[in-house]
Amino acid sequence: MATIELGAANFGDTVVNEGITIVDFWAGWCGPCMQFAPVYEAASEKHTDIRFGKVDTEAETQLAGEAGITSIPTLMVFRDGVLLFNQAGALPAPALEELIQAVRDLDMDEIKKEIESMGGEFGDVSDPQA
Repeated sequence: MATIELGAANFGDTVVNEGITIVDFWAGWCGPCMQFAPVYEAASEKHTDIRFGKVDTEAETQLAGEAGITSIPTLMVFRDGVLLFNQAGALPAPALEELIQAVRDLDMDEIKKEIESMGGEFGDVSDPQA
């Protein structure tokens, strides 16, 4: 599956879906973003069961601000509507593969129980920094 362009209109609906969604916040002027792009694209072609989205922070300044993006590239990983990873910096291909496997291996029923026990709700991405 190729990467999909995400913006304010489809970001929330995309990341709350069941399954894994990985989002790359990037900009065309960002050298590390351009170096990471082929790694990210290759992963999207390899892992066709995962949604890979890209947010152009120059075109989507409000969304980037709401998501708390202060450095790019920033990678966010959601599974079943739960934000599990939020980190700035380009990952080398082996590290991205390790991250994908770690997210696949998670017991989401346990994570959802833990979120609920802490008084939180999953699937609410109105505050991506949470």
